Amino acid sequence: MTRALRLGVNIDHVATLRNARGGGHPDPFTIAKACAAAGADGVTIHLREDRRHIRDADAEVICRWAAKPVNFEMAATEEMAAIATRLKPHGACIVPERRAEVTTEGGLNVVQQRAKLQPVIRRLQDAGIVVSLFIDPEPEQVRAAAEIGAQVVELHTGAYAHGKPGELERLRAAAALTAEAGLECHAGHGLTFANVQPVAALPQVVELNIGHFLIGEALLMGLPAAIAEMKRLMAEAAG
Repeated sequence: MTRALRLGVNIDHVATLRNARGGGHPDPFTIAKACAAAGADGVTIHLREDRRHIRDADAEVICRWAAKPVNFEMAATEEMAAIATRLKPHGACIVPERRAEVTTEGGLNVVQQRAKLQPVIRRLQDAGIVVSLFIDPEPEQVRAAAEIGAQVVELHTGAYAHGKPGELERLRAAAALTAEAGLECHAGHGLTFANVQPVAALPQVVELNIGHFLIGEALLMGLPAAIAEMKRLMAEAAG
């Protein structure tokens, strides 16, 4: 039986393109609906502190949309916790955030940030939001995520995507540990047509979140075709 494997499409860089010119085009919400129509299982948005791509108005309309689950990436700050508990997306993924970074550069250090993260997790869950933590594929981070009450971890695949030796084995071991710890396992960052299948083949992984590559590839082949091809590759690997 084929394992169900979901694709979440991160649409942050639709907003990057819009913001480069100003105005309202392309509209992230319109693209969110197009992703759903093309077969995406959900959409991801990251409302950053500096609002460099997704803006509050985008988050408002996308989180009100009920056609597909919305994964709200956020830093563990009072401001973002307040916004998330008001908007009530299906899920919130807590990520590390630094103003100087171009994109998220690594996973949360859950081991060192337990005291900061635990009340944020509880607050989000009390609002009915499924909470995930974006972590590097390290056993101690997986265990700490479970101990402080997260329901999901998203394994950071950036080092694997950049070809670092041994990363697939680290991902495999971390994914196996998620099952032992009672966590749902997602993965993402830097995944492409060329490298997605070994990650998609990990039996514990139930969702991949992919953004920059798909938005870029859509310029060449169109968004529906890019999503369809990624879904095909994922299904082939999961089967």
